[in-house]
Amino acid sequence: MKFGIFYEHQLPRPWHDGDEQALYEDALDQIELADELGYDYVWEVEHHFLEEYSHSAAPEVFLAAAAQRTDQIRLGHGIKLMPPNYNHPARVAEQVATLDLVSDGRVEFGTGESSSNMELDGFGIDRKEKEAMWQETVAEVSDMMTMEPYPGHDGASFQMPPRNVVPKPVQDPHPPLWVACSGRSTIEQAARLGLGVLSFDFASPEKASEWVDLYYETLKEECTPIGHTVNPNFAIVTGFSCHEDEDTAWDRGAEGFAFFQYALAHYYGAGDHRPGETNIWKQFEEIGADAILEGNQGDGAIGTPDQIRDHLRALEDAGVDQVIFVQEGGDNRHEHICDSLELFADEVMGAFHDRDEAHVAEKEAELEPYIEAAFERREERDPLDEPPAVES
Repeated sequence: MKFGIFYEHQLPRPWHDGDEQALYEDALDQIELADELGYDYVWEVEHHFLEEYSHSAAPEVFLAAAAQRTDQIRLGHGIKLMPPNYNHPARVAEQVATLDLVSDGRVEFGTGESSSNMELDGFGIDRKEKEAMWQETVAEVSDMMTMEPYPGHDGASFQMPPRNVVPKPVQDPHPPLWVACSGRSTIEQAARLGLGVLSFDFASPEKASEWVDLYYETLKEECTPIGHTVNPNFAIVTGFSCHEDEDTAWDRGAEGFAFFQYALAHYYGAGDHRPGETNIWKQFEEIGADAILEGNQGDGAIGTPDQIRDHLRALEDAGVDQVIFVQEGGDNRHEHICDSLELFADEVMGAFHDRDEAHVAEKEAELEPYIEAAFERREERDPLDEPPAVES
């Protein structure tokens, strides 16, 4: 199994001068440390206007900075918002390819629609159309990164004449494709389209096993790739805090993870928000972390190395390919995050990495004929015989 770290850039109120800059600097230091320790992925969200919950509006800029401070860790968009009012598809192709160039081919291209009214309404996106926009643009961006020239597009969500979209990515034909998933229907859709799953529902090992089986069964039987590769991987997000003392692990990590979930619910259907005025942290403190975490399935990686090892082994047995740790939540302290990353790497990560090479090889051999069949179902797009001239 592989391991990733996840960033929303959360910043609870009250805010002070320099807080956002310090938040970004600490995150880059943490990623540099994670790279040195052997973590496999860093995932960076894209959100807009979600104050306190996420101050990460330009992930391509942040990941480019991370690229220059690291050597091995994979740089993941977790996720890039695809409706064209957020990001024109040609700009997405250019940004992803550029990041792939400056990182020497380390990009993971996670995609999604978004679902908060704060973002959708802010960019004038019709909720009823966003899924179709996502599917249309993912397919077109994949072609933009691989075709010379791109033959153009006249679709429902955007139109574009033939152009050769440059630069092209290092990875051939393009970086691995992923999609954010939150339940059965989106997991099935990911499998049908040949996309890796980024699961954000904090599933128990039992539920993860059910969904992993569903994903790979659907991929084998129904996959028609939306891109030019298939990325058969299932990643799951979980809260994380590692310390030799269980109580200390909870003191350092549980409240931040609870705020992560509370603020998520706030913007995704649980309450009204007045931009620039609503104080989510104050509301959260009135409820308390214990009420948020009661019965929660996403806190299994908060505890001692032995406790976390047992939880992760259950996810490994369920077939999960990657676990993504949420640690930068609420007002969790930078030094505690670094301590946790170090202890986990020293005490737990190595054995899972040792088993991963055999797991990947076995999975690739099992899926090879199914992926070949999937590409036989895919209709390849005809290149332009002669691109039209464009007047200077």
